[in-house]
Amino acid sequence: MTPPNAPPAEHEDDGEFSTLFDELEELEDLVDSEDERRQVREAMRAAAESQDSDPAVFGRVVWGFGRSDLAEALLGSLLFGIPMAVEGGTVDAGRHIAQHPLYLVATLGIAIGLVVAILYVADFQDVRVANAIFGIVPRRLVGVTGTAMVVSVALLTGWGLVDWSGGPAAIWESACVCAVAFVPMAIGAALGDILPGS
Repeated sequence: MTPPNAPPAEHEDDGEFSTLFDELEELEDLVDSEDERRQVREAMRAAAESQDSDPAVFGRVVWGFGRSDLAEALLGSLLFGIPMAVEGGTVDAGRHIAQHPLYLVATLGIAIGLVVAILYVADFQDVRVANAIFGIVPRRLVGVTGTAMVVSVALLTGWGLVDWSGGPAAIWESACVCAVAFVPMAIGAALGDILPGS
């Protein structure tokens, strides 16, 4: 019988998976050959996939970035982005930041900062970095923000809200409009990616 103050069993399992990943990451740093590192990464992938039978949505270890993660990011980006595409304020805000380049930099910086906060700071899931690009940039961060940017450009172009065929001023304005839509799309992509816990 479980003592009355003991945490539920699913939280114990979450801690076990986190501990397992901590130990596997330490082992990956200790092994000497690339073949041994590959074996450790395969063990990490198998451990992450073994969570799929667990019905818990929160508190899972999220490792790697694959096709299913990309599809989840795409769905989240569309769910948050379609309202931006039909709202006239997106174009107005894009035109405004086109006149103030520092606002564009701030807009993109805030969007990327929010994605980092959702993925790596907020405690929705235990998100681990796997196979970082150049050993520094997390693939999940690039996948999520890249998906949001592509969806932003494609959706706004397809629906005629931006025009890439004009001169440099029109292209600049279109890029700024896409940047405004990118903010909620990036948030949606990050949430869509990690909340299902895959």
